[in-house]
Amino acid sequence: MTRTTVTAIALAVFSTCIAAGAMAETPWQQNHPGRTEVNHRLANQNARIHQEVNKGELSLQQARVLHRDDRQIRTEERFMASQNGTHLTRQEWSTLNNQENAVSQQIGR
Repeated sequence: MTRTTVTAIALAVFSTCIAAGAMAETPWQQNHPGRTEVNHRLANQNARIHQEVNKGELSLQQARVLHRDDRQIRTEERFMASQNGTHLTRQEWSTLNNQENAVSQQIGR
């Protein structure tokens, strides 16, 4: 083999490895869609609480209670995930979503 051929093969292998790594999902995305959704909803609810306080539609006391409820859900999510190899079961995911729904309904009443 010539030096050019070896260089071309090495470059092709290297390019393939880089492309495959860039296209692969992270372990979090691949293995934890429930956790991603739960935490995204919690962040969204946090922003909504702040908006409602700024508009004067929620008092600071009401916001504290809602933030406390969200923190409890996040703590529960972490505990559940720690019991199941860092992922949520369907039942746990459903339970957390129901809890988030209850908090969500209290925002912007």
